Amino acid sequence: MSEARERPEGQVADAVRGNWVDRLAPPATRPYLRLSRADRPIGTWLLLLPCWWALFLAAASEGTGIGAGELWLFAGAAMGAFLMRGAGCTWNDITDRDIDAAVARTRSRPIPSGQVSVKQALAWLVAQALVAFAILLTFNLPAIVLGIASLATVVIYPFAKRFTWWPQVFLGLAFNWGALLLWTAQTGQLGWPAVLLYLGGISWTLFYDTIYAHQDREDDALIGVKSTARLFAQNTLAWLRVFLIATVCLLGLAVLIALADASILALVLAVAGVWGMGWHMLWQLQQLDIDDPATCLRLFRANRDTGLIPALFFAVAALL
Repeated sequence: MSEARERPEGQVADAVRGNWVDRLAPPATRPYLRLSRADRPIGTWLLLLPCWWALFLAAASEGTGIGAGELWLFAGAAMGAFLMRGAGCTWNDITDRDIDAAVARTRSRPIPSGQVSVKQALAWLVAQALVAFAILLTFNLPAIVLGIASLATVVIYPFAKRFTWWPQVFLGLAFNWGALLLWTAQTGQLGWPAVLLYLGGISWTLFYDTIYAHQDREDDALIGVKSTARLFAQNTLAWLRVFLIATVCLLGLAVLIALADASILALVLAVAGVWGMGWHMLWQLQQLDIDDPATCLRLFRANRDTGLIPALFFAVAALL
């Protein structure tokens, strides 16, 4: 009870303690920023990191280094990830408002708690999407087409848990689209390394979002919402090992194909980044307790570092 009293007015239950939205943002903007999950930045990272994987690996493959064009793609991806993650979360909260009201962890979100109306949320969704589209228009035409095509995955995802036990696959399809987009924005065409990064990212999403979904396993069962956490149950660790291996193998194959003609040092660095990611995922498995929601949330958030490891190694390989 004392923790609830200390929580700032309107703060979402699973928001990061002391986040900038609840401390610094003007009060009138806070409900909208909460809709965008600006108080929970991990989702932006998880959407952004596959973009950076593809950008840096493509730059390393081309041997062009990192110049002004790459820096703009780097920054544009970051801004676009923030905006599209916000638009996607707003859409998710609109479609899930009745479900969120029935789940303890999510009933404090802006729509079910009454901070924002559905019409206001729709207007906010459109505003974010339009700014993101303006950034997308600075990319090349093939990347623009891919960016528009990604909207199909964003629209479908919130409904997936109503008709499949594998909604995490649909999240992976949406969250890793940036690997296809940024590879194409850098090289001008889609390539097999980008496809393999995309598939590896989907496997990674199945890994981290299954951990995340174990927080809501009991509530989901009561209201009939499906998830891989409910599907795997006590077999979760075995499934997560499969996703770990698939992630490392797919990203490793992407590196081998992309850097087949690159220097040995660049290849070794990129492979080391993939192995580092795998070791970080293994560390998570050693820490995991699927019956402890706090541990599940902590490990889910740790995946920012998981994805940063290959991104940093790919960036160094590109600089070489």
